[in-house]
Amino acid sequence: MTFAIAHVRGGQELGRSWYEEGKLLNKRNTFTDFIACSEHLIDAGYTAADRLVATGGSAGGLLMGAVANMRPDLYAGIRAQVPFVDILRVMLDPGLPLTTGEYVEWGNPAEPAYYDSIASYDPYVNVTAQAYPHMLITGGLEDDQVPYWQPAKWTAKLRATATGDNLILLRMNMGAGHGGAAARDPYLEELAHDMAFVLMVLDLTEVEPVAPVATPVATPAASGSCLPFASMVARRRRTPSRAVPRTGR
Repeated sequence: MTFAIAHVRGGQELGRSWYEEGKLLNKRNTFTDFIACSEHLIDAGYTAADRLVATGGSAGGLLMGAVANMRPDLYAGIRAQVPFVDILRVMLDPGLPLTTGEYVEWGNPAEPAYYDSIASYDPYVNVTAQAYPHMLITGGLEDDQVPYWQPAKWTAKLRATATGDNLILLRMNMGAGHGGAAARDPYLEELAHDMAFVLMVLDLTEVEPVAPVATPVATPAASGSCLPFASMVARRRRTPSRAVPRTGR
């Protein structure tokens, strides 16, 4: 497996101008940069569209939602961690604690130009009837930066709108905030769960077939225990190496 990090505009890897060209009315450059990185991995022979998984969290989760709407054909799977996907609604409510401080990044949608810009890429607003990749969407009930209802409502709209039969999964940690599980063991459980999703999507497993779990899966406990992918992963077979680009804030 190849692991690639996409340095998209909005960061400062190539200087301050690189950052300025990925914010406010230039925000779409962030999404098209990530798509260009994905296309480069394919064109350079590192991977193929059916062997590529994208992942990002928070503002990087917004990026995941945007590219899922814009180019779902480029990815076998998408992992969106605590994704900021209801941006237009949030930025229209100055009474929320983090909204006005974010105007410098996204713009104030009370101004028509910024409203149109944000609406053009808002992941929730732009969900359409098309085939989306397999998706794992995560959230935290105690998240004060991206409230739990954002990934929850996005998941519901995707399930109601998407065509095809790919998985659209939601994992809500009932005892965590924006950073997920804090203690070592629950954190590793979440990470293993996420990696199992990637392995399942890319058919990268050597696990022998096992009998289905006899008892139904319970709702995750407050400690943040994860729903298992074991029965799904076990049915997959090993195939050649894959590539996983990652981005985040």
